[in-house]
Amino acid sequence: MGFSCSWCLKLKRIALITGVSGQDGSYLAELLIAKDYAVVGVVRNIQHAKNKKLPILNQVTLVEWDFINQEVITNLLREHHPSEIYNLAAFSSGAGMFDKPVEIAEINGLAVAKLLEAIRTVDIKIRFCQASSREVFGEAQASPQSELTPCKPRSPYGAAKLYADSMIRIYRERYNMFACSAILFNHESPRRGIEFVTRKITHEAARIKLGFSSELLLGNLDTVRDWGFAGDTVNAMWLMLQYSHPDDYIVATGETHTVRQFCECAFSYLGLNYQDYVREDAVSYRPSESAILVGDSTKAKFQLGWNPRIKFNALVKMMVDADMQSLRG
Repeated sequence: MGFSCSWCLKLKRIALITGVSGQDGSYLAELLIAKDYAVVGVVRNIQHAKNKKLPILNQVTLVEWDFINQEVITNLLREHHPSEIYNLAAFSSGAGMFDKPVEIAEINGLAVAKLLEAIRTVDIKIRFCQASSREVFGEAQASPQSELTPCKPRSPYGAAKLYADSMIRIYRERYNMFACSAILFNHESPRRGIEFVTRKITHEAARIKLGFSSELLLGNLDTVRDWGFAGDTVNAMWLMLQYSHPDDYIVATGETHTVRQFCECAFSYLGLNYQDYVREDAVSYRPSESAILVGDSTKAKFQLGWNPRIKFNALVKMMVDADMQSLRG
């Protein structure tokens, strides 16, 4: 178990983070501990979380949690008395959006309703932030997407996230709970999983530079995305729970880049020409969306004072540097 101290917890604001060992959870834990919170981190398996060797977890009280068991969820809130809860645990997006649709519904959707019900039962004053996704928009018909854009998910992942968003609005209006949905567009970092295209690019670019590889196969290089930095994203989520009233917010940079541009930035940073190494793979190829997926975060900027700090080029270089360091090590 990570760091724990009962008298310390009583003196500090307590935040509970589900999925604390993931990309977003670890950045959020760092942010909150820097702000003098005591952090309770919920994971499926403590040993698996420790195996990731994230230094911040040494300052977190780690707890194993059955996300489906209502009684376990309720008892956990009674035991730790958090003032804020950030739900970042979810089945992954990306290639896994269609895998295990029933489990996706349970973890990404139903578990959120159970969390809300536990808050209503234990302490309705607890503030709650849900990590939602741009996938709720699915095949958007217009760009950019805002909080008013109609939702039409095209995957079990997006449908489950939309159910969670709907339940948050229902509990907020019915019970006057402080519950928010953060509708997150793509956000990356050196901690992004290797199965995601951004990390695949930076990792393979580093391998090619070091002579470990000679080719990178990708899908549609003209796919467009709104890529931000995960550290900026979790800061927006924290700001939501500090605001005077609860609401839902788009969290995005408002800028778009293609996969091709991501490759060009990563490879050129290493003194390489991406065209010499990157090949389009017909098996992985997906046609571009009818409308560009880019978020309008005007509301978050105006109400919360949030602005992304890390720009696209800096984000790509950060990720390449981390992969180069890791591979050299």
